[in-house]
Formats: sequence, C-alpha cells, structure tokens
Amino acid sequence: MSPSAPSSASPPPAVGKSFTGFTKLCKGLAVALFLGHIAIQLFPSALTYLALIPSRTIPFAWNLVTAGYIEQTISGVIVSIAGLLLLGKVLEPLWGAKELLKFIFIVNLSTSVCVFVTAIVFYYITQQEIYLYTPLSGFYGVLSGFLVGIKQILPDQELNLFVMNIKAKWMPSLIAFISVSVSFFMKESVPYIPIILFGIYVSWIYLRYFQKRLEAGLKGDPSDEFSFSSFFPEFLRPVLDPIASVFYTLVCGRSKRFEADDQTLDGLLPGPDSSQANRRRERGQRALEQRLAEKLAAVRNSQQQQEDDASDKV
Repeated sequence: MSPSAPSSASPPPAVGKSFTGFTKLCKGLAVALFLGHIAIQLFPSALTYLALIPSRTIPFAWNLVTAGYIEQTISGVIVSIAGLLLLGKVLEPLWGAKELLKFIFIVNLSTSVCVFVTAIVFYYITQQEIYLYTPLSGFYGVLSGFLVGIKQILPDQELNLFVMNIKAKWMPSLIAFISVSVSFFMKESVPYIPIILFGIYVSWIYLRYFQKRLEAGLKGDPSDEFSFSSFFPEFLRPVLDPIASVFYTLVCGRSKRFEADDQTLDGLLPGPDSSQANRRRERGQRALEQRLAEKLAAVRNSQQQQEDDASDKV
C-alpha cells in the first residue's frame, strides 16, 4: 500500500465530516475508556493498581497494559473517546478490525514500557521520587499513533483546524510541538509528554518496519514519504536522515531489511529495487481502493435497504 494516496482518490467519509457510522470495535473501546474513568472515580484506590506507577510496576506488571485505558480527568475521557471514534473509523476500513486492535495493543504496551524505562532513568539521574510515584495513564499514546497512521494513509488530506487548514501528514508533528510547548506553561501536562512522544515513535516503528501489507506484498513501509525525517521540516531532513540511520543501527545492531518476495530494501531509504517496490505498492493501492469502494457500497446499500423497509412500514 502506498503511503500517499492519489489526490483523485476519494477519502473515507469519516475524515472530520460526520459523527455517525462509528465501528463496533471503536465503540466497544470507548465504553471501556468510560468505564475505566468511572471505576477510579468510584474506587480511587484502584488507580494505584491500574495506572502506571513505576515503583509498583514490577509486582503489578499488568499496569503496562491497563494504564493506557485509564483516564484520570473528564476532559481526558472526552478527548480520548472522540479521538478514538473519529480516527478509528478512518483506519478500521483500511486495516480491518483485527489489525487495528493489534495496532492499539502494540502501541499501548510499547508506549507504557518506554515511559516506565524513562521514569526509572530520570529517577536515577535526579534522585527525585516523583518519577517513581506519579500515576501515569491515558489513551494519548494510541491517539498519537492513530495520527501517524493517518499520515501514512492520507498524507495530503487537509483538515480544518479552527482558522487554518493543515495536511494530515503534519498532524503528529503538530501535536508533539503543541504538547511540548504547553508543558512549559502548564506543569500538570508534563506527565503526558512522554506518552504522546513515545506513542508517535513506536507507532512509526511498527508501521515502518513490521506491519504486514498483504495487498502490496510488503512488510512495513520503506517509502521516503514515511521516513523518520518526514516528521520534520524539509530543510532538516539532510541532517536527520544520517543521524536516524546511525541511531537505528546502534539500537538494532544492524540495518533493518524490508522483505518483499524477490526484493530487499535496506535501512531507512529505498534500495536499488525501489522501482519494483513502487509497482507493488501501486498494485496494493489499487486493491485497497477497490476494497474500500466495495465496503462503502455495502454500507450505502444497507442504509438504502433500511430506508426502503421504513417507508414500506409507513
């Protein structure tokens, strides 16, 4: 699947245009978020078992999973549920419910692990116990990951944000910038920064290297348009690409290889067989568009059938 859908292709109808048609999976997760918030309001002591508290994570390792579904404030519940429903119904028709659920689980768990390790490191550096005992939780890591998914699938889709239009490919970067900026003025927002930043990063790693794309015959997305430097302004990319390549090699021990039947793509950039990869992605994109069109047609037929049945009853 190509990360950059052709401009002539019709985007899914859920990109900021409608507040209906939410998927069953997203509605079920929204209920879970709501119930999680209600639970800690009725039983405040439950927060110590469900939220990520680094000093308690070793005996209570399950909080690496549960923390992502616990919102401590009503505003957090509203933002998380709205983001889940609106972004989820864009991604699920393209990925499928199983892949979306897998993505949520991987991003949520990986984000929690990264936040836990970061808190421990900061504690040993600063010796401040606040890093060990502050309850950390929220769905923001997964929501940030959803924005990375939208960046990959609909990078040129324009979103209307109050007084300005911004392309979807810049949304993860914008959210990261706003979150960090706000933390300088609102200290209570600081605990959310690592959740958002790690959510963006681990979701990019999964989509970049590991997500299976049956339509395109690829594992991951090796395109330049989805490289790590694509999250930053153009003038920074020549500097960031070599740094990202070196950092990745140090962390993983060797360059990651993208496998696609008869071809291999190395590192962060396409290799010499990139033309073949492009042809595969184009075929995958056509198959994806056909699949989406069939689903949309089925939805319209179902709605029309319901309208006809209603008119017959009248």
